[in-house]
Amino acid sequence: MALGMFPVDSRQANPDSGCMADPRIIDVTLDERTILWRSADIEQERRIAIFDLIEGNYFAPVRDYPDGYGGPFKIELSVEEGRLAISIAREDGSLLETYVLGLGRFRRPIKDYFAICDSYYQAIRAATPQQIETIDMARRGIHNEAAELLKERLIGKIDIDFDTARRLFTLICVLHIKG
Repeated sequence: MALGMFPVDSRQANPDSGCMADPRIIDVTLDERTILWRSADIEQERRIAIFDLIEGNYFAPVRDYPDGYGGPFKIELSVEEGRLAISIAREDGSLLETYVLGLGRFRRPIKDYFAICDSYYQAIRAATPQQIETIDMARRGIHNEAAELLKERLIGKIDIDFDTARRLFTLICVLHIKG
């Protein structure tokens, strides 16, 4: 996250309710029913993405909740019938809402990301540092484009920053592993 992008303390007064808003994710879970298998490399990516997401993120649903609740949030990600469900809950775990997002536009980036990650994992075991760097640059490029697409698809629903979008895309990919 770039300096100055968000205040150090992300909590903000919600003028409508007098409550403090805390627009961030404090817990994320994946619907394990949709994940049939994952390698040690993918499991490590999942752990890192969740850790980094919890450590620093900006996540603000656009909808105003009746009591003015503005976070922090717990989310669960699941994929069913080609759609991503983002279930958003309060800090106490009570469900606020679930957004459903069609994943058709993500099919190609997910496929490309899996392919480049496979190349990357093979390269780190046998390739030269220059080859690894080239593959890693391509991997980051695909990841960045997918993060921008996710941010675009969430406009009007959930405001997120770029780093949050990158980490969420990683988790969306984990949900697509079929074994």
